[in-house]
Amino acid sequence: MTPARLAQQHVAGKQEVMREYMLRTRPGGVKGADHDALCDLLEVDDPSRVIFEQGRGRQAVVRVFPVNPLAKMRAITLEDLEMDEDGCIRIGSYYDGEPLRMRVHDPETGNAQRIIIFGTTGAGKSRALQAFLVACKRAGIVVHLADLKGGQSVPEATGNCATHVRSLKDAMGMLRAAVAKAEARFQRYAEMGRSGFLINNPDPLEYIVIDEANRLLEKGSPFRAEAARLIKEIGRTGRSVGIGIVLAAQAGHLDELGGSDTLRAMLKEGEVILLRWSSQMMAALVGDGLLPAGENLQPIPKILGRARTIQRWGTPVDRSKEKPNSQGMCYHLTSARPTSMARYFLVGSLSPHEGYDPEIRRLYGSAPPPGEPLKLIFPSVDEGPDGKSATAPGDGGHGTDEDDAPLPPMPRTLKDRILAALAEGPLSEADLLAALDDDGGKEAKRGSVRTTVSTLRGEDKLAPKDPSGLITRNN
Repeated sequence: MTPARLAQQHVAGKQEVMREYMLRTRPGGVKGADHDALCDLLEVDDPSRVIFEQGRGRQAVVRVFPVNPLAKMRAITLEDLEMDEDGCIRIGSYYDGEPLRMRVHDPETGNAQRIIIFGTTGAGKSRALQAFLVACKRAGIVVHLADLKGGQSVPEATGNCATHVRSLKDAMGMLRAAVAKAEARFQRYAEMGRSGFLINNPDPLEYIVIDEANRLLEKGSPFRAEAARLIKEIGRTGRSVGIGIVLAAQAGHLDELGGSDTLRAMLKEGEVILLRWSSQMMAALVGDGLLPAGENLQPIPKILGRARTIQRWGTPVDRSKEKPNSQGMCYHLTSARPTSMARYFLVGSLSPHEGYDPEIRRLYGSAPPPGEPLKLIFPSVDEGPDGKSATAPGDGGHGTDEDDAPLPPMPRTLKDRILAALAEGPLSEADLLAALDDDGGKEAKRGSVRTTVSTLRGEDKLAPKDPSGLITRNN
């Protein structure tokens, strides 16, 4: 169907019903669409009402809704979070009403899952993670949680997980303990002649969950390399002995997942949920292979509603509706519908509370969490963070000061931070600025970074300016 014909049908049928246009692209044609241009063609001032979906071959569909079908979602229920015969839970709905399901356990192979939830700040990662944690507790699945936002990201999980830690070093102790547990199960199952995992026979299904995982895996993190190695080991060995891994992270680029190709490839085989993203994240996702080449996704706006228009000078402007309201809208990239927009059911209350959200606490219930806490493992002081570990007594999952190896100091000066960011290899100026934004230090202005880079070159700590624009550290 030509654009002119599409527009003609739209103008002829202006009515408050859903309109559907079936399209056939040219041979080898588009894998996506310019969404703003499409809305302009259809004379629709609310981009979220227009859904474009590419099918197989040369088919595509455009649907125009009277209101965004995902604008309002019902509250999630305990029935939604019960595992079905396929080991899945219902976490939300696609725009056409089909349930959005996420696999928690594979009953055919017995394997635990590898799950990753991406999204920018305020996109709904924490509420999405809460749904998973509630489902695990209700199903008797043991959870060991690292909330690397100091416990503030999912506070209602306090007392509802077997292990609950809040710092980088305790998260490392938890990861080491989880790998040791997976290896022990691996040896024990081999002696039994068992090639796979049988849930609760004799061991429960367990998950290692790391919220704000980018803080552990990004450049500049003192445990980056070891954390990537341990997570990779849990995903490789743990999944076949009933120990899975869940990461919730703000970044979508390989470099911010520990720089491990093996780790990223392993996670792509699991459950990958993408909430609202930045343009840089989308380019990285496509480049890293989480989306097929040529595919793109319809953007998820921060604010649902009419697009901003130019107004005459002096005209009063109503800003009352310009509040973020797309939290929980997402794509399930590893499902059968990777380019279909969906949204999580509402998890918890809409308004903030002085303390724990009572709706989320009600979902968890008052029963104690299943399983026993891990005894965190820390390296001896002499070995450093990448040495072999010795078991510490632990304190129910929170670590002990006397057995904790001191955390290596984070870089403080802008010079140190730039050199730390470049330790893994050359970066463009844009990537260097992004790394500095994420390293936990003071905001670095572009001008200050350029001046410091020039100074470091003068000190022979950085290579001379390269025609490609890459900034390289001298070893």
